Amino acid sequence: MTPIEPSRHYTGLVARAYGPLRGSVPDPEPYARFIAAFGEPALELGCGDGDPMLELRRRGLDIEGLDSSADMLERFRARADSEGVSVVLHESAIESMCLGRRYQSIFLAGPTFNLLVNDTTAANALARIAEHLEPTGAALIPLFIPPPGDGVEIGVPRRHEEASGALLKVTTLSVERNEDTRQQQTVLRYEVIEHGVSTVLDRIWVLHWHSQESFRQLATEAGLRVVAVLDPEGQRADPTATEFVFLLAPA
Repeated sequence: MTPIEPSRHYTGLVARAYGPLRGSVPDPEPYARFIAAFGEPALELGCGDGDPMLELRRRGLDIEGLDSSADMLERFRARADSEGVSVVLHESAIESMCLGRRYQSIFLAGPTFNLLVNDTTAANALARIAEHLEPTGAALIPLFIPPPGDGVEIGVPRRHEEASGALLKVTTLSVERNEDTRQQQTVLRYEVIEHGVSTVLDRIWVLHWHSQESFRQLATEAGLRVVAVLDPEGQRADPTATEFVFLLAPA
């Protein structure tokens, strides 16, 4: 089994299990404050099935979303339609986006940037972000360095029972880590049991991480200026921190 790109990873059963079985739901407040500081229009990259962008649209903010997975965007639209909230969504990978406009605020709600599997893809994504920023705009990019195994228990499933009675499960089968390429590959087993029938899907989930210094260099080469490196609480990050947020502006 080989890894597949995110647009094909987050499909079908994986997209169905994503919302109920993810580790946490992004808090919209840090992103609302970011947009208030740097202005609208805003763009959320890797918007998935709608959190936190849907809440920001409920508040009337001028914000659009982008994701490479058609299935995730379909789920987002269904949620928005059920609440009567209008949304503008773009289907594209970050590294190839060409939206025909610029934004004051561009952000990722969580370390989705770590899903870009190597430095070349990350550099291309940063270049596209630079091209889509207004001269007075800014980008907010959370990153993390995963611990070995990403802190998960091998063979222990996470479970969620849907209102219909269907049971969703996600189980980590194995983790391989390469410090030289800064890449971690996790084999995940997705399963749904409904009407007495089990459907199973195995996929490889890839994380690629950056040190603060290596990411700073990529951003600079892409035409971006590092305004600050923050911790998750918005304070200046320690140089040895494994969770940090880059605040970037056009160079």
